[in-house]
Amino acid sequence: MQVLVTGGAGYIGSHIVEVLLDAGYDVIVFDNLSTGHRQAVAPKAMFVHGDLRQIGQVEDLFAAHEFAGIFHFASYILVPESMQKPWMYLRDNVVASANLLEVATRHGVGRFILSSTANLFDDPQRIPISEEEHVIPGSPYGESKAIAERQLLWMERIHGLKYCALRYFNAAGAHPNGHIGEDHPVETHLIPIVLQVALGQRDHITINGTDYDTPDGTCIRDYIHVLDLASAHVGAFESLADGPSRNYNLGTGRGYSVQEVVETARKVTGHAIPVQIGERRAGDLPALVADNTRIKQELGWEPEFAELGAIIETAWKWHQSHPRGFNG
Repeated sequence: MQVLVTGGAGYIGSHIVEVLLDAGYDVIVFDNLSTGHRQAVAPKAMFVHGDLRQIGQVEDLFAAHEFAGIFHFASYILVPESMQKPWMYLRDNVVASANLLEVATRHGVGRFILSSTANLFDDPQRIPISEEEHVIPGSPYGESKAIAERQLLWMERIHGLKYCALRYFNAAGAHPNGHIGEDHPVETHLIPIVLQVALGQRDHITINGTDYDTPDGTCIRDYIHVLDLASAHVGAFESLADGPSRNYNLGTGRGYSVQEVVETARKVTGHAIPVQIGERRAGDLPALVADNTRIKQELGWEPEFAELGAIIETAWKWHQSHPRGFNG
């Protein structure tokens, strides 16, 4: 069965590609390499360089292949950047998903998996956050994903396209064998930044705010291993063969504070990891933790890497073997 993975040269996409290949799928990766890495794409996958914003390139792709389904990861993903450059997100992300869906439905594609986000929930009324929580995007990035989910709803009603939107919390970790991992042009994620301190690439980690309403005063987040994300994607895709469209909030269901991340990284790396205290960042919520009850009950999904230490260990293996990323 042939499937398309857009953004398959990126951090999460490249891990999903490997899991799909291991499951016996024929994988085509479509990526413009603006933030992804050609080296991250598994050799057994076919790579096509292209841009979803150019609908002619999308049409050429679908003319050459017959896809049973699509995994859509290609997008800009940085919340702070989306506040500074909103049209990269409100225009480019939205146009990319619209072009992909227009051509896919024209070619009769039956299943679609969307990489969505917990940034849909900027004002949660309950923690952990369930799928029943009101969608209130916290940034233009979150808004672009909310629009993509609405696009999918209409494509199901009009064309019968089955879909699943997976709302990630904090993706982390790397493939356990250390050959692919997290490598962003500008790193904004906590765990790789902490590990860069352990590698001597940064002098310290800055904790932004220690006066939140949490046990140790630092923000709490739900960290989910990238391979656990991948297994959820494959399970969701296969469930669409004879099941309904759905949305899932995807995390471990357990939150860790910034201070707990630093302490765990100290144990894993054996490095002191100096800390400085900074001001709060605008928009940071005290806690974001997923209620993953629905995906566990409906798909039988369980995270393999449930403990923070195990997640950081895989990330540390990647960063040690690739201290300068794929281009090092």
